[in-house]
Amino acid sequence: RASAKSKGFSLIRTRLRRDLVNARGFSLIELLVVLAIIGILVTLGVGGFVSSQRRSRDVERKSDLKHVAEALELLYSDHRQYPDESGPNGKIGACPYVPLGIGTRCDWGQDELTDDETTYMRTVPADPSDERYYRYEVSSDNQSFQLFARLENDKDPDCIGGDCLNPPVSHQCGSNPADECNFAITSPNVSPLDSL
Repeated sequence: RASAKSKGFSLIRTRLRRDLVNARGFSLIELLVVLAIIGILVTLGVGGFVSSQRRSRDVERKSDLKHVAEALELLYSDHRQYPDESGPNGKIGACPYVPLGIGTRCDWGQDELTDDETTYMRTVPADPSDERYYRYEVSSDNQSFQLFARLENDKDPDCIGGDCLNPPVSHQCGSNPADECNFAITSPNVSPLDSL
């Protein structure tokens, strides 16, 4: 009996050894192909994610400027003029607005657009990027305004003049000299290309 058991174990060991010897692993080429495919998929996923983030920030910029323009129109309907431009980088002088005077400068992302009686906007929005900012320009008679931003998507159809990389206006919308404004919302009586 002992010999029959040992013959059985011996037979199993022999089969296992034979299977292990004949077992075929992945070749180096197969491993490299799999790693290349994984690398391509990761690159496509990250590229799509970054592009999606840029477009999301651009949607936020367009929405922000639209809401600021609406608040400025409400202020105009009450006071028959738009607020002054105040301080560096084209900030709105209406936090609070002072009729027939220069209002306090609105810091983007912090202050309330108001005339001490009416709140036109709870918080004047800031650009979603830390390196960029919005810009406000007003005519000398305070009867027209322009709001500018810098979009990140180079193929956005809403860029001024249809050219996101080389906009036909010369306003800064960021600390980097290359951050020229390429998107605008204006009062109804002026275009983004008009000089105020």
